[in-house]
Amino acid sequence: MSKNSIIQKIEQEQLKSDVPEFSPGDTVVVQVRIKEGDRERLQAFEGVVIGKRNRGLNSAFTVRKMSHGVGVERTFQTHSHQLESISVKRRGDVRQAKLYYLRDLTGRAARITEKLGKKGEKNEKVESPLAESATIAEQVEAAVQEEVVTAAEAPAEETSAVVEDAPVAEASPAEETPAADAAVEEKAEKAEKAEKKED
Repeated sequence: MSKNSIIQKIEQEQLKSDVPEFSPGDTVVVQVRIKEGDRERLQAFEGVVIGKRNRGLNSAFTVRKMSHGVGVERTFQTHSHQLESISVKRRGDVRQAKLYYLRDLTGRAARITEKLGKKGEKNEKVESPLAESATIAEQVEAAVQEEVVTAAEAPAEETSAVVEDAPVAEASPAEETPAADAAVEEKAEKAEKAEKKED
């Protein structure tokens, strides 16, 4: 049934533009204006969207929450002036448009898994500074072990030259490890033995 163009124009003017994008399964917080005599206050209604109806000005959505062990559902008109704001708290990973089956479930069975990211997005790895320092310590230890191996394999005449020319990896006090200290001590002992053999 087609509407009159005048009615469509009036409805278009009444549509809200600040409605966030949400879908069934999402947990939303709806701030509702409530009048009590001369005063007006906001009341928050937080729950899971179990159904959504897209009909222009007649759009509506149903939110369900558990209040003291009792399921409470409330249907809001999306473009109503009584709604102050709608904020999405978490995205739900569901495959149905209507989640009426939640009415029969309680407790953990009624939970909806959270959608962590969209298909196009990649989760970037965030490395902590502790992990970086650990890798630096490992690099220092590996460099010291390589020097020890080269010193042990070199001939007796070249040993002293290798020990003097080899670059020593400098590490800050925070990065030094007992394994690196032990490797340095072994290297010094082998160098002394090599010098004794030359004499």
